[in-house]
Amino acid sequence: MAKSNAIEQAYQLAKASYAKLGVDTDKAIENLKGIPVSLHCWQGDDVGGFEHAGQLDGGLAVTGNYPGKARTAEELRADADQAYRLIPGNHRFALHAIYAEFDGKKIDRNEVGPEHFARWIDWAKERKLGLDFNPTFFSHPKAASGFTLSHRDEGIRKFWVEHGIACRKIGAAMGKALGSPTVTNVWIPDGYKDIPVDRKTPRENLKRSLDEMFAPKIDKKYNLDAVEGKLFGIGQESYTVGSHEFYLGYAATRNILVCLDAGHYHPTEEMSDKICSVLNFVPEILLHVSRPVRWDSDHVVILSDELRAIAQEIIRGGYPKRVHIGLDFFDGSINRIAAWVIGTRCMIKALLLALLEPIEDLRKAEAEGNLTRRLALLEELKTMPAGAVWDYYCTINDVPVGMAWLDEAVQYEKKVLSKRG
Repeated sequence: MAKSNAIEQAYQLAKASYAKLGVDTDKAIENLKGIPVSLHCWQGDDVGGFEHAGQLDGGLAVTGNYPGKARTAEELRADADQAYRLIPGNHRFALHAIYAEFDGKKIDRNEVGPEHFARWIDWAKERKLGLDFNPTFFSHPKAASGFTLSHRDEGIRKFWVEHGIACRKIGAAMGKALGSPTVTNVWIPDGYKDIPVDRKTPRENLKRSLDEMFAPKIDKKYNLDAVEGKLFGIGQESYTVGSHEFYLGYAATRNILVCLDAGHYHPTEEMSDKICSVLNFVPEILLHVSRPVRWDSDHVVILSDELRAIAQEIIRGGYPKRVHIGLDFFDGSINRIAAWVIGTRCMIKALLLALLEPIEDLRKAEAEGNLTRRLALLEELKTMPAGAVWDYYCTINDVPVGMAWLDEAVQYEKKVLSKRG
């Protein structure tokens, strides 16, 4: 997509305006190119997967019945391709274990292997995408009790440990094939609906399971392990085994990643405030960025104050190489490809806005106690011409500017999605 004279001229004016604040927009754009966002496969098919395991459970729920959701891996890859055509930059794709391709064979979760993701790896390699991965500890008969890695039954507990080990090996195979480490993230739905008497035993079981699961050594050049906590879930309102405190302690003592999910805390907590705190004690973190309208409702990400604060913490702290940004929302009430595009473009816009701050000037003012200058600068930035920089970034990445992307998404819906029944 060629740069129009109007977009080029607007960018040059914006560049001059930012230069007066000591901000180099060309450098901001160059830095933005190096920050990938991991799109999540489950937005494309409402967390259904292709294992045909049955109804979604584990405290997860997707609302809406907008037509055209992906029914096969081929359709999901095609939909993701369309989304990437509308998103500037080079990014990643996150898969769950239930998105394996078994070609009609019956393979249980503890037997899944890299060969069942071979077409996903080939697809990613052709498009120069990195892949991330997630074991699936839900929607399975052995998860029906509401417990997996913390289960009191040794047979069931070991089954899920084996699944976790198998998924780590899949992640490593992906990372090795694509030349970029896969982040393999562990989240379990274990917990009680009502108040438990024994909070201790399930957490001891979980700790033991995790130690067994992470015991096989895997080169961090290929796979990075992460654990994800949660405040509560639907059906686990009173007690969640894998709480934030549990996993933060575990990750810090095992030198692995902890995943912070924007919807997994008390409604008055903000994930942005946790980033620099956690990075004092763990090597890297994974973010699951969503929009919890009412706690963990996982709405499509918008350019909210909290999204901007998340991006600011990443950029102001100098953390782009230590923070892995993944999206985690699922909305079945609107065009699913549009949901991907809106959420991802907003995440990238938030990062751009953070990169367009005069960070050293702001930091110096704060350190010197010049809080007047700090406030004045922050308010001035709110009306700076960031939109012109964003439009320019889209054009140099050959993706539609402004609302033009929606026209393409609508055309794809008419030509492809509407024919899925």
